[in-house]
Amino acid sequence: MNFKLTNSKTLFEGKVFNLKVDEIEYNSGNKGIREVIVHPGGAVVVPVTNEGKLVMVTQFRYPFQTTLLEFPAGKLDVDEDPLDCAVRELEEETGYKAAKVNKLGKIYTAPGYCTETLHIYVAQELKKGDHKREEGEYGMAIYEFDIAEIEDKIRSGEIIDAKTICAVYLLKSKITL
Repeated sequence: MNFKLTNSKTLFEGKVFNLKVDEIEYNSGNKGIREVIVHPGGAVVVPVTNEGKLVMVTQFRYPFQTTLLEFPAGKLDVDEDPLDCAVRELEEETGYKAAKVNKLGKIYTAPGYCTETLHIYVAQELKKGDHKREEGEYGMAIYEFDIAEIEDKIRSGEIIDAKTICAVYLLKSKITL
């Protein structure tokens, strides 16, 4: 590192994230400011049916005032293991339970200003059940697509959710469908 932290202040503490501002000084003597969104992270799960279909959901995303097609995902609770979060979100959003859940990898969603890390899992040997959606998830719809259909939707711009696009890459790099 070519700088030192000289001051750090939390300006906002929210339900989803906090905002802090760090003052830094470079070795040259120049000063800088870094605004950082402190986020607990989350988990993304790619559910794969016994027929090789990938289960996706639609979810309304408030910042963009639109509904996106994406893989089930959610924010980590305090001190929650990402695997537990993935299993919870799978059941909450789709109703499925999985006999096998394995980690595919992780991504930093916006490393220039945010600490959010998303842990990506694949869920297999699915068994249908009842979803347990939270209040903001009641309008979700569930879809099943093969990998080629999802790749077509990415190319056409129908799927623009970054975590979903990354999850497709990680899935294809580690699992043959």
